[in-house]
This record gives sequence, structure tokens and C-alpha cells, in this order.
Amino acid sequence: MLTGIKAVIVDLDGTMVDTLGDFEEALNRTLADLDLPPVTRALIERTVGKGSEHLIRSVLAHQLALPEVTGLSNVCQARSVDTLYEPAWQRYQHHYLRINGEFSAVYPGVVEGLAILKSMRLPMACLTNKPLAFAQGLLKAKALDGYFGWVFGGDSFERKKPDPMPILGTCAAMGVEPGRALMVGDSQNDALASRAAGCTVALVTYGYNHGQPVAQAPHDLLVDSLLELAERLTS
Repeated sequence: MLTGIKAVIVDLDGTMVDTLGDFEEALNRTLADLDLPPVTRALIERTVGKGSEHLIRSVLAHQLALPEVTGLSNVCQARSVDTLYEPAWQRYQHHYLRINGEFSAVYPGVVEGLAILKSMRLPMACLTNKPLAFAQGLLKAKALDGYFGWVFGGDSFERKKPDPMPILGTCAAMGVEPGRALMVGDSQNDALASRAAGCTVALVTYGYNHGQPVAQAPHDLLVDSLLELAERLTS
């Protein structure tokens, strides 16, 4: 299934870097600015992966429905997800850009795997639903930016994964047919987008998949690390 692969596309959050700590810190600083209680890491793990807008809206909806919030006598009916989203997004950007990478860690085997892929002279792109500015900052903070010739975020295309548009756009930028590209990710977003685009898809067994077993998502290959994937490509 890896025969004929000419390019590799790699997801970021949950695939290369464990960023739950960054999300938790930025979100909780944002919620504090809005006089809302902090969010649990478990909720973030179930919610992350579909872009910042989805994450913020989901967290706001959850926090606004908490008994300790709805039970306050001074709660204004106008405090809804729609009315709070824009100020939340502004505060979230403010906080995230300042802590980007500070509370996150590169997964084991990532650097070693990327080094092998680079030695194979395969064109490599990072494709994430994370906003491009966040993605570029994180890759630089973790010294991963040198492995990728292209970086695309959730705001680089009109639609995000699981829509195939980002993968098709990335393949076009790299000058490779989708059928010759390998998408490496950690969730059904990567899997569904890859299937729709006609790419081979490898999923890592760790990461974030909305609380569901990643093995249930469509895939061609399951690996425990990017190092394992690179070794399979070279074998």
C-alpha cells in the first residue's frame, strides 16, 4: 500500500505534537476574561480537531450550560454562544499566540521519523485545521519547521478537513497526484478527507479522535509512531 508514494502530508495536533496543554491554557485564560468557569482537559480532547471556531463554540456552549453559570441571578439572557464568540475568539488569539508551544510536547518518534522521510527526499507538507499563524508558530517553537516545504492551516482553504479540499490543494501545491500522496493523521477528519481525496492514509494510534477509537476510522495503515511509519516506507 506504500508502493509509489511520492509525497507525505502530516497533520500537526495529536500527530506530531501533543498540544492539549496549550489548548487548556489559552482556553481557560479566555474563559476567565469572559467570567466563565475553566474547561476540563477531557472536554478539550473530545472537541479539538475541527478548527478553532468549532472548538471555541463547543466550549462556550458547554460552559454556558453549566449549573453554576445558569444558576447565577445576574446572568444575562444575551450571553449566548453567538454573542460571546467574537470576543472569545479575539481573546483566544491573544492568549494562544503568547503561549504557543509552551505547554505542549513533541511525541516520541516524530523527529526521528521526519528525519528519515527528509533523507528520502520526499516532498513534505504539514496540513492542519489549526489556524496557519498558530501552526507556523508551533512548528518553529518545536524546531519542526525545517522538515516541511509547505504548511497549510485551517484558514488556508475555504473548507477544512474532513472535506477533501485541503488535501487536494496541498497535493496541487506539491505537484503530486493525490493517489501518490500519503496523509498521516490521528483522527477521522484526516481519514475521511484522505479517502475523499483519493490519498493513502496512515493513522497514529495516539492523538485525539473525539473520544472514539482511531482504528474505527477508515485507514490503510495504523502505526504507533512516525518513526515506525518512516521505517515502513524505507523497507
